[in-house]
Amino acid sequence: MTTLLGRNILLRPLQVGDFPAWREVRRRNHDWLTRWEPRKLPGSPDVIEDREAFAVRCSARQRERQLGTGHGFGVFVDGYFGGEINLSNVQRGPFQSAYLGYWIDQAHAGEGYTPEAMVLVSRYAFDELGLHRLQIAIIPRNRPSRRVMEKLRVRDEGVAQAYLEINGQWEDHIRFAITADEWEQRRAELCRAWVD
Repeated sequence: MTTLLGRNILLRPLQVGDFPAWREVRRRNHDWLTRWEPRKLPGSPDVIEDREAFAVRCSARQRERQLGTGHGFGVFVDGYFGGEINLSNVQRGPFQSAYLGYWIDQAHAGEGYTPEAMVLVSRYAFDELGLHRLQIAIIPRNRPSRRVMEKLRVRDEGVAQAYLEINGQWEDHIRFAITADEWEQRRAELCRAWVD
């Protein structure tokens, strides 16, 4: 199991045993999170309330890791679950790219854990997986997520109109990206500032 250790956090894949802590955080953060997420499909199991559905989700993430198509991590602060960060839709061939998404418990928002997690996952993506590019898409009004990009000075590539369905609406997203060349130039600075 891949574990990434930072200055203040530990990242590791979620396991079925994490369900009670995951459920508690997701329940408590319902209003904070659902406004930024796709709407749940009618008839689909509720991974927040159904342990079996959460177990299936964990198995699916494990399968993605085995296939090399995704790498999901729980964010743990002082040993307690506090959020997630995920590399998804890893594409190889000439693209060598992935999407990076994250969420954090509102109780920890603004404490620097998300930028730290992003630097840890970026180091893993570029140095271990050999990816060329990471992309992050954020709804323009999502100020907390945009602040993460500002703190890390991740390049803004412009607005993609009606990019993703979020909570039942097609939402514009600002697209941010960092390439392996940019990472190479900034690795020491970012790691010194956030993880070492």
